[in-house]
Amino acid sequence: MSSRELVVLGTSSAVPTKSRNHNGYLLRWDGFGVLFDPGEGTQRQMVRAGVSAHDVNAICLTHFHGDHCLGVPGVVQRIARDRVAHPVSAVFPRSGTEYWRRLRHATLFNDTQVIAERPVAGDVQEVAADGAPFTLTARRLCHSVESYGYRIEEPGGITMLPDRLAAYGIAGPLVGRLQREGRVTAPGGRTVTLEECGVPRPGQKVAFVMDTRLCDAIKPLADRADLLVIESTFLDADAGLAEDYGHLTARQAGRIAADAGVRRLVLTHFSERYGAEDEPRFAEEAAAAYAGDIVTARDLVRVPVPSRHRPGSAARP
Repeated sequence: MSSRELVVLGTSSAVPTKSRNHNGYLLRWDGFGVLFDPGEGTQRQMVRAGVSAHDVNAICLTHFHGDHCLGVPGVVQRIARDRVAHPVSAVFPRSGTEYWRRLRHATLFNDTQVIAERPVAGDVQEVAADGAPFTLTARRLCHSVESYGYRIEEPGGITMLPDRLAAYGIAGPLVGRLQREGRVTAPGGRTVTLEECGVPRPGQKVAFVMDTRLCDAIKPLADRADLLVIESTFLDADAGLAEDYGHLTARQAGRIAADAGVRRLVLTHFSERYGAEDEPRFAEEAAAAYAGDIVTARDLVRVPVPSRHRPGSAARP
């Protein structure tokens, strides 16, 4: 099982259908879990998917339409009931704080103290998510209510090249020291730098873009993302409805992915107006603009974050 994957809990917009639950997406990242937009029924979908409240380290809401947040009470109460001990950051638009608190305290239960509110405001904000091994950035989108997209990005690093290390005679504890300090003295007496034994390794990036019309904030969210999870509520024939209601079409999602240099595109948040026979058309319309890997999300599937490209070995010194 990939240590970095998207667990799709639900894929329907507005209302659940017989085959699609309300929204819900758990991004698992090396033991840190971000639950995006838990709609109604998310708690049960988590059980069906084999994930638990202990897998959730952050809850990120894009906005306060019901299909993106009606699962909050059940998830919060499950966190309390299962005695999750680690901090859980709750990220949501500050303008919806009243709705968050109604959801957070929707019924009587034995409460938990581990949830820390992290409201976001303004056009762009970096969010402090407790214990996250990446940066989390929110950008305001363009919907009928205030809505935010999220970008996860880990710091870049250096990939060590075994042939370079061997050529300099660097092995064992010297490798760790080189990584920590940036330079070591090789057995032959030469000072060797980290850059001479490795190549830059860009941090992996995931973007989560839900309810929005086309707007300028989408590009920096999606820029060179390894995985872009994006709404494609409508097909192109209904582009007028998409604009009216503040949504995207599958074709627009494909253009966004192509322009941003995305590696894997996940289409989701489908309108209930479309049946199973329409499903292939979403990928087809996105593929008209985007030649990369396209996943038409289904409930309970797991979508790996694409593996990093392995760097080639440079010539020996």
